[in-house]
Amino acid sequence: MFANFDTEMKYNKLGSTDIDVSVICLGTMTYGEQNTQEEGFQQLDYAVDNGVNFIDTAEMYSVPGREETTGSTERIIGNWLEQSGKRSEVILATKVTGPSANFSYIAENLGFSRDRIFDAVTKSLRSLKTDYIDLYQLHWPERNANYFGKRGYEHDENEKWKDNFDEAIDTLNVLLKSGKIRNWGLSNETPWGVMRTREVSNHQKTPQAVSIQNPYNLLNRTYEVGMAEISCRSKMGLLAYSPLGFGRLTDKYQNGTDSKRDRLNRFDQLSRYNSENSKRAAALYYDLAQENGISLAQMSLAYINSKPFVTSNIIGATTMEQLKENIATGSMNLSVEIIDEIEKIHETIPNPAP
Repeated sequence: MFANFDTEMKYNKLGSTDIDVSVICLGTMTYGEQNTQEEGFQQLDYAVDNGVNFIDTAEMYSVPGREETTGSTERIIGNWLEQSGKRSEVILATKVTGPSANFSYIAENLGFSRDRIFDAVTKSLRSLKTDYIDLYQLHWPERNANYFGKRGYEHDENEKWKDNFDEAIDTLNVLLKSGKIRNWGLSNETPWGVMRTREVSNHQKTPQAVSIQNPYNLLNRTYEVGMAEISCRSKMGLLAYSPLGFGRLTDKYQNGTDSKRDRLNRFDQLSRYNSENSKRAAALYYDLAQENGISLAQMSLAYINSKPFVTSNIIGATTMEQLKENIATGSMNLSVEIIDEIEKIHETIPNPAP
């Protein structure tokens, strides 16, 4: 069993567009919280110089969301774009925040009404110091659904939700026509939500979502159940986030080199990756990676990159060492034998961290 590297970063089409995006996307939600602007600049410089042309952020970042740091990530990226002059070299993605009482400090009317989307786009363009956004995403559904760690859907007959897909998609189309955004996508969506947006877009005869950003990693492969087929047949590829399970799928938690500064040790809300089953599965994957002379992070990321329904893999790092290791997997190939062993572990402990 072995893994090998190609000479260059791999690229995939963004949905049905003619846009080529790197299989590694630079996630930036630590900028302004765990990373300073200077560190963010270093990461952005290195990523672009090494074949990454895809950058993802959101109006609410950095994470965890706090009023004091809201928008810090977009502002850091905007400052870098202004200083580097590399706007034309990158595909830039950001998101509008869904409804949440926890983030009422962002805006009074969180959600996807026309006024709210227009306001959010205007603010993001200003923060990012750009005239257009390549990919604008709805951060999470307006309705109750199973996302952010919920394994199954629980229906609430008393839910006060108004189906707002028509207004939201029409608003996105207005922004497309104006040139302020060039494509739109979904995030944290379910099969029902995806098909509903496709139904509405078909009815309106407006452009479809080109991507969906959902969690996908060796500890959470629930995307494969109902969403992978949609991605393949509808040309709406996955932008996989949390590919390393907030760090659980890295060597440091296995060899005892983690610190209080690391994400899983800092933030209690990430507890699903701290479950006993998650730790057991991660240990088995670690042993497999060690047997093949690669790191757990490399194996975890390369596995995701190999999936036909994945457009890009959103990596995030707090150190340059981590960043370099992660970006290198954009040209990495796993052997059939390693993949077979991964599947055996998955069958033993499937999806311990939904």
